[in-house]
Parts: sequence; C-alpha cells; structure tokens
Amino acid sequence: MADKQHLYLVDGSAYIFRAYHRLPPLTNPEGTPVGAVYGYTTMLWKLAQDLDDADGPTHLAVVLDKSSKSFRNEIYSEYKANRPPPPEDLVPQFPLIRDATRAFSLPMIEEPDVEADDMIASYALAAQREGWDVTIVSSDKDLMQLVGEENGARIDMLDTMKDVRVFIPEVEEKFGVPPQLLGDVLALMGDTADNIPGIFGVGPKTASKLIAENGSLTAVLDAAPDMKKSKLKERLLEGREMAELSRVLVELKSDCPLPIALDDMKLEGIPPEPLAEFLETHGFHSLLKRLGAGAGSPGRKTNLDPATPDTAGADPAAHGDSQPLPEMPAVDRSAYECVQTMERLEHWIARATAARLVAVDTETSALDAISADLVGVSLALGPNDACYIPLAHLNEGGGGSDMFAQKPEQVDRKTAMQALKPLLESDAVMKIGQNIKYDINILARHDIMVSPVDDTMIMSFDLDAGRSQDGIGGGHGMDELAERHLGHTCLKFKDICGTGKKAISFGEVPLDRATEYAAEDADVTWRLHALLSHRMPFEGAVRIYQRVDRPLIPVVAHMEREGIKVDRTELARLSETFAGEIGRLEGEIHEAAGEPFTIGSPKQLGEVLFEKMGYKGGKKGKSGQYSTDLSVLERLANEGAGIANKVLEYRQLSKLKSTYTDALQEAINTRTGRVHTSYSLVGAQTGRLSSTDPNLQNIPIRTEIGRQIRKAFVPEDGNVLLAADYSQIELRLAAHMADVDTLKEAFASGEDIHSRTAKEMYGEVTRDTRAQAKTINFAILYGISRWGLAGRLGVEADEAQAMIDTYFQRFPGIQKYIVRTLEEVREKGYSETLFGRKTWFPRINSKNQAERQGSERAAINAPIQGTSADIIKRAMVRMLPALADAGLPDVRMLLQVHDELVFELPQSDVAAASEVIKQVMADAALPAVRLDVPLGIEIGTGPSWDAAH
Repeated sequence: MADKQHLYLVDGSAYIFRAYHRLPPLTNPEGTPVGAVYGYTTMLWKLAQDLDDADGPTHLAVVLDKSSKSFRNEIYSEYKANRPPPPEDLVPQFPLIRDATRAFSLPMIEEPDVEADDMIASYALAAQREGWDVTIVSSDKDLMQLVGEENGARIDMLDTMKDVRVFIPEVEEKFGVPPQLLGDVLALMGDTADNIPGIFGVGPKTASKLIAENGSLTAVLDAAPDMKKSKLKERLLEGREMAELSRVLVELKSDCPLPIALDDMKLEGIPPEPLAEFLETHGFHSLLKRLGAGAGSPGRKTNLDPATPDTAGADPAAHGDSQPLPEMPAVDRSAYECVQTMERLEHWIARATAARLVAVDTETSALDAISADLVGVSLALGPNDACYIPLAHLNEGGGGSDMFAQKPEQVDRKTAMQALKPLLESDAVMKIGQNIKYDINILARHDIMVSPVDDTMIMSFDLDAGRSQDGIGGGHGMDELAERHLGHTCLKFKDICGTGKKAISFGEVPLDRATEYAAEDADVTWRLHALLSHRMPFEGAVRIYQRVDRPLIPVVAHMEREGIKVDRTELARLSETFAGEIGRLEGEIHEAAGEPFTIGSPKQLGEVLFEKMGYKGGKKGKSGQYSTDLSVLERLANEGAGIANKVLEYRQLSKLKSTYTDALQEAINTRTGRVHTSYSLVGAQTGRLSSTDPNLQNIPIRTEIGRQIRKAFVPEDGNVLLAADYSQIELRLAAHMADVDTLKEAFASGEDIHSRTAKEMYGEVTRDTRAQAKTINFAILYGISRWGLAGRLGVEADEAQAMIDTYFQRFPGIQKYIVRTLEEVREKGYSETLFGRKTWFPRINSKNQAERQGSERAAINAPIQGTSADIIKRAMVRMLPALADAGLPDVRMLLQVHDELVFELPQSDVAAASEVIKQVMADAALPAVRLDVPLGIEIGTGPSWDAAH
C-alpha cells in the first residue's frame, strides 16, 4: 500500500457513450442489446488492470448521472435542451451498466437531481482537503476546472482513450488560462451541447484572450464600455446578463452531500463471484475466460461468443432485405445550410458533439487524396439535417477563377480545421463516411486523425458482396446505394462541375449549388448508415465488419500516406529497353504476317491469324470479329504458331511499359517523392484488397521482366525493404477446412507439400511429378474443369480427368469439402469464410451452364481465399501496435500484395522486427479461429523489393 492515498473518480457517463460507439449492436441470450454494456465492462476492466500495473489508486469509485435534471434547470429552463434523447437501443443498457459496475464490486455514486460532474467535484475537493491525490478519469473540459494542487495534494485528469494525463500546463495549453479561470472562459464562449448561452459570437480563442488579458469574467465585462467601438464591444455589452448566467451554469457544485465515505472507496481486489455471474448471464464468454472462471455453460450461446454467429439465433437468409427499416423523409436539398461563419460552425460542432454520431464528407480539388487540396467539409446529423462548410471557394458567383472576382464569405481553412479537430478526433463521437478512408487521408494532411469511424461502403460490402441479380446487390458506391436503398437519385459531380473543356473545379462552383451537392453526400451517408447498421445484426455481418474490416480502415489509410519510393532512373531505363524490345517484336510479327498491321487491334490480328495465315480454330463473337484473347494465343503457340508467341510477348511488354515503367514515373508524388497506391476494401468479391492508381498487385513475380520492375522499388537511404509472405496459405487453409489429415501432417512436419502430393498420387517424387502435383494442388482449389487442367498441363482431357480422380481418391476430404460447399451455397445463396465473411452467388443455380459453372468454381475457392484475406487483414491491424510495443517505431508497413506485406525499416531493426512480424502473422487467426495447421511465413530483406522477396 502506498503511503499517500490516491483516489480515482471515473466519469462513467463518458465511458457509456464511448463504449456505445466503439462496439457493434450486440445482444445477450435474452435478446437485450448489450453492445455498450460489453464495451463499458471491457473499458472498466482495462482501466483497473492498467492502474493496478502502474501501482495507481488506493481508492476508486465510478460516478454516473442518475437524472436528466439538476438545479441548473431551475436557474435556466433551457439548460441541455438541445441534447437529443439517447439512442433507442442504449436506453435498456443503462441499468445493465449499473449492474456491471456492481459486478466489479466498485463503489457507484449516482444521486437524484445532481449531475455526475458535481459529485466528482465534491468528492475530488473533499479528498484533496484530506491531503489525498485525486485523478479524474475523463476528458470533459468542465472537469478541468478542478485541476490543480493545494498543500501538496494534487488533482489531475486521465484521458484513457488517448492515454494522456492533464494537469495545469495541459489546461493552459488548451485554453490559454489556468484551471481557476477556465470557468470564466467557458462562460464567455458558451456551450451549445449543454445549451449554455455564453455571449453570441465569442469563440474559444476570443474568450481565452479576453480572460487572459483582463484576469476574470467580471473584469472583461466591466472593461467593455471603455473598449473601442467594435462588434465585440457590442456583444459584450448586450450579452453581460447571459455571460453572468452562464458563469453560474458552468460552475461545478462542490458541496454536495457525500453518500459514500471516502474510506469506503478503498480498493481491496475484485471478488470474482459476482463478476463471473454477471459475465455468464450476458454471455460475455471471452471475458469469463480472462477472469479464469471457465467458458460458462456450454449450451448457452450468445453473439459475443467468437464461435457463434452474431445474429442471436436469427436466420440471415430468412431476414435479408425484409427487415423493417427506419422511415425517413424524402431528401430535401433546400433544407441544407451553407456555414460561412465561425459562429455557425461552432453551432454545428456542438450539435454534432452532443449527437455522438455525425456523417462527414470532404470536397477536394482532385481524386488523389495524397495530392488533393481540401475545398470544403460537409456534416449531417439526420435526414435533411446537413450543412456544407466551404473553405476554399474562389468567387461569389462561381464559374471561374478571375483574380478580380470577390471571394465568398467563408471560414478560414486553418481556423476551421482547428475547430473541427476535437470533434473529428473525439472517441465519444462516431464519424460516418462513405469510403471514409479518403476523407481520413485528406484530413490527416491538416493534422486531424479522424477516429472512430464507420464506413457505409464497407458495411454494404460486408452485407451484399456478390449480390448483383434482381437488384438485390451490385456496386457499393454511394449513388448506387442511394438508388437501391433510398430510392433517391443523387446529384452527379458532372451536373455540378460540367464535363470536357467547360468543366470547372469544385472550388469554382457557386455556394448554393455546392451546398446542395456536398451536404447531400453527408445526408445520404447518414441515411445509409441508419439502414445498413439496422440490417447488420440480423444478417450476420457484424462479426466480419467489427473484427476484420472496420479496424483495417485507418491502417490502410496510413499505408497509403506512407507510399513507397521508386527509382525513377531505373524505371526510365526499363522503359527505354522495353520500347526497343517492342519495336523489334513488331518488326518480327509483321515479317511473319507478310504485311504491316496494327498488332493492338484484335480485329486486324484475328484476320491475319485465321484468314491470311490460315490457322485453324478461329471463332467469331457477336461483334463479328475473331477472338484473340490469351487462351486463343496460348493454344496457337502450343500448336507451333511462332507468331502467337511473339504477340504474347509483345502484349506483355506493352502492358508492363504502359502500366508500370511509364506510369510509375508519372505517379511519383512531387511533395513526397514516393508512389502512393490506393487500396480498395471492396474491390474483390472474396474480401481481398485491390490496388489502383497505380496497381501494384499485378506485377509479374516469376518472370525476369517482373523482377526487373520490382528492383525499381527501393527504400530511403540507410533503410532496407522487408517482405513477409504467407507460404502456401490457401493450401494450408484447405487442409484445415477440408480436414485432410495427410496434408495437415505434412504441413505440421514442415514437409514440402507438393512433393507429398506427388508421392501420394504417383508413388514417386521427380521434377515432373512434383511440378504436376503443384499445378493440381492449386487448380483443384479453384474448381478447375478437366479441360482447364488439360490446358495447364498440356495433356488430353481424359488424362486430366484421371488425375483429378486420383487426387480425390488420395485426398477424399477435398472432394467432400467441394461437395459440401456447393450444397451449402446452392441452399443459402452464399459462401462463408472462417471469420463469417459472406460472398453471394446469385447465379449458382442458373439454367445457363456457363454462368452456373463459373459460379461453382468461384464458390469453391471463395471460403479459402476469403479466409486467407481475412487473416492477413487481421495481421495488418495488429502489426504496427506490436512493433511499437517492441520498441520498433521506425518500421513502416508500406504495401500489401495478396499474401505478402512489404515494410521499410533501418537495417539495425531487421532482426528484431522479423521476429515480431513473423509472430503477428503466425497468430493472426487467433483467438477467433484456431487452425489445425501452422501458418508458415517467409521473410526476406534487401535493397529493393525484388531482393527482399
């Protein structure tokens, strides 16, 4: 026990709202919403554990609000009148949160008609008078008035979300005055969230400056008559009565009766029995295990159990789009506000803070988030309750950038960003976006780290990936989602900015039209969030969204900002080399054809191959021209057509030159000197990330040409690149998911899996049998047909079928997995990964053979490839925190390419970082999924991406 008493007072009300926005809408076995309860419980547990590790408090209590009214409502009837009612699904959780506090056997303080802040103030000052140190666990600015030291007894604050201690210097830095004058500042500036009037037009900076210069609120108001004539003087004179009323409202009441004695708050350990009973009752099985009380009753299921779905017994297929959805009014663009002053901006910020949930969208000068300039921000708090905040519009009337044109009234961008920063970074306010990764990167360049976030695009993907038939699903862009779910057609960008030579930038759009377009984006996003979040628990999408995709959003955004360095000189050399090779091949192809023609024209190429040169097997499509796709050219090449080989090589070099060696030079960002790809979390139906602008995932890896391109990817001076790759992860997952003992044993013992397959199939391992086994291993997982395998191996279809039959005989579990998977997909309409990701196959029962077989092949592979994608995503989310915990902050994660992660780091960190990276990747499936096979990870380092691979 420490010599000095140290009381911790936990602002439980703040914890509740933070927990509500951090956790999904979970339910307990009785169907009661418990997402906030679960979050509150874990946060309180973490606080207790962290404080215990730090030898923190000797005494601790949780303080909650019991009533919505207090003495302040008697003084000012409009006090907190702007506060919206709590969300409908949060109301039944309030008593359960009280139960959670009691389950920890912690003192809980809540008094009728007394606000939690006043109880905290009364206890804090009483303890300080006794010579105790006090820490208030909260980030509430009102409570910062209490910070200080008296007779060696200190009161400080702890913001657990940001792990920040607040004492006198931090208060002075934030508000420009010491804590004892903070109430005066708050009285001047007011607080829209609590509906404290203050003085209209006086913001935080002005209020701080006035109090710092004059010493008190009374002194400021007394000095107002002698000020020079100004708008500020008028406001101070007119608003004196409101300011003095506000000073009473912000003053913390510190003489409340103390229902629990200070000594009764002594920490003496948490008895496990009541906590275990509480956790068992609500199905919090993972917390039960942490407590060491077992996993609870085996027959009791809950959607919080990692092994069970998150639908509380609901049948996802039965519910689908039939769930009753919230009714909303039609979109009314005339209702939107254009925010052009700080007063109105502060009003919206306060309302958003009180609402705890706000849709956010940014308008910019370009599509590239790394180079685009911020033009404006839009916010939405409900249907038709939206605004646009112009920040960099060029002139009043729009339609040009005439230097003599009058710029519209708008808030200074830097000032607006400073004002928006606390809202956009607040852990207590959920920020909703449509592809919010883009907005995160835009705002990060203005020193705003947006968190926490929800993304309607990803929510839609996790609900409807692959649904593209009968209007049920399709794309996940906002315009498509608005049409599909809201029956609303959004304004198009081209309608606002035009097209072609007459197109203007968004900063040139008149503010009335810009407001309609931008605020609509936020309004529609808010509506989509309400609809999609309502569907998610019923349709089993919460688990994959909350555990895999949502946590990945800021990680991928950070990787995009990091970018990767490329050697421009090497790329230019390669482009020149490729151009020479392309010219040589063009001459040889023309010579073989006997005439010049446009090789890039499928029509001309088809006529040359099948009419002039007389090759057999040419087939014309609906357009009337011959097909000359990859399979046709490969077939001709196998039949001895030399020109086909040359066309294939010509096409490859042309694509590599245009797509990579030329394009990468153009893609180098002038500000960072690096290439910044854009990752899509919804680009691949199975859940894999896709890469665009530029696409860094399709660079050939097994060809010399591809390796040359990878050599151009380099680290900064003094660093190296590290590539960490999952080895044969899809085969390992197939062994687990199909429960193939032979393959599981081979992976467990570190045996070469292709050699083992060759031995099982052919009885011997030679170079040829291993090569064939390798092809078959991967082909089977993609549901390949006898003809497809025959084409890959260069054998007859009957021989390929015999190989497939032998494979299934040796590994019957694989065939059972395929049959079982197809049966389930035909019945339910979707496949599912080990982590609950659904991929829909609406054409799995199509009467069209080609459509049906294509769906079947994709359905066989989707659970395996999707699980692989989920695993590497989980590794990415855990990677940087693990590296930071290991004291390796200089290791940067740059790229994700299918099963590979690429890092840049100092050479001196390679050994330590390799161990951390390997461990995080190996354990990425845990604890949600425990695999029967180990995940193998191969790591390489070097002065280029090629050397590291």
